[in-house]
Amino acid sequence: MWWTDLKAAIGQRFNLEGIASSVGILSKDKHMAIPHVSVPDIRYIDWAELKRRGFEGVVFDKDNTITVPYSLSLWAPLRSSIDHCKSLFGNNVAVFSNSAGLLEYDPDEKEAKALEDAIGIKVIRHRMKKPAGTAEEIERQFGCESLRLIMVGDRPFTDIVYGNRNGFLTVLTEPLSLAEEPLIVRQVRMLEAALVRRWSEQGLKPNSHSLIPNSVDCVKDSPLG
Repeated sequence: MWWTDLKAAIGQRFNLEGIASSVGILSKDKHMAIPHVSVPDIRYIDWAELKRRGFEGVVFDKDNTITVPYSLSLWAPLRSSIDHCKSLFGNNVAVFSNSAGLLEYDPDEKEAKALEDAIGIKVIRHRMKKPAGTAEEIERQFGCESLRLIMVGDRPFTDIVYGNRNGFLTVLTEPLSLAEEPLIVRQVRMLEAALVRRWSEQGLKPNSHSLIPNSVDCVKDSPLG
């Protein structure tokens, strides 16, 4: 048990798959790190518009997207948005995380089950860390192709790259809290943000999504709107 916990602690800080992927992004696939949509948090997403456009499910990252890092509790201000999302997409709402549900670090699914109980959203069990891997496990879970799914996360080089490579609509949120993150994670986050900002200013864009070519149509001006 202690060895599994140690691997999880180290692995969540050093994503070797992510590092390898970053090499390819920096050399030739910079646009893969650019999200279709950027919002302060999920309260700015118009779930009803996305449902109307033909999307069938939503996949959330966990840490700093819907919970603060290493917490199993939903960040309270997001509850109404999560509930609205679930009311529209039903059971096709899930968490796809590099911590809870990743079999390498959560082999007995203890953390995945605890998270499901705490937030009322299913956690997808999987074997590969984002951004590596295909969307087959998620498509199988949701019963539809990834074209009709939305990937929401706070990290450009993991959540957004994974989503863009696999045909999702990608939504980048700002982190909920940096206080709990290790220093090295905060430093990598700053580097990612700087690179994405620079590439966006240079005119790089993700591949257009066929269900919502003008992706800002799904963004609300206010979290109360």
